Amino acid sequence: MKSHIQVKNAKRQAEDEQEKTELTDIVGQNLETIVEHQLHIEQGMGQHQRSIETITRNVGRPRFLYSIMLVIVLWISAQGVLSLWGKASLDPPPFFWLQGGIGLTALLMTTMVLISQNRQEKHTEQRRHLDLQVALLVEQKVTKVIALVEELRRDLPNVQNRQDAQAEVMQEVLDPHAVLSALDGMFHGRQNAEKEDEES
Repeated sequence: MKSHIQVKNAKRQAEDEQEKTELTDIVGQNLETIVEHQLHIEQGMGQHQRSIETITRNVGRPRFLYSIMLVIVLWISAQGVLSLWGKASLDPPPFFWLQGGIGLTALLMTTMVLISQNRQEKHTEQRRHLDLQVALLVEQKVTKVIALVEELRRDLPNVQNRQDAQAEVMQEVLDPHAVLSALDGMFHGRQNAEKEDEES
């Protein structure tokens, strides 16, 4: 008797291990797909784009802010020391050269950040489209599964046949165009309501 129970437990454990392995394989495949996609995006960047991305990453760190502050303090201090020693200052107050350098740096940094954001926005839009396609596919599959379960329920003689309004609604295939139109209508309706509230 014990050996039969032990065999059943061993069999159940083996099945559980197999399910865990299959799940791990699926997760691993998904992670590999994501990594491959990211590497493909990185490889698709040109040399100029890579340089801009590197600069933008470095500009976004606290040490860059500290470096700018240090340069400004040193520049103003150097001009003050030159004035104290009676030498001609390279950039007397109000420090036009310093202002020009800061303005040029700000322009260049803003442009580089916008270039990086444009590239990231393009990839974000692609991911959104992919998410929408996956969501629509999942919705179609779930609708089909519900329809099959309902059909099976009707066909089984020992299951009581009953009317399930929710299941009937869930079996209907969702029309993405109708959903998008409804969303647009709701969005524009709210915008118009907000404008009327602001005007009144």
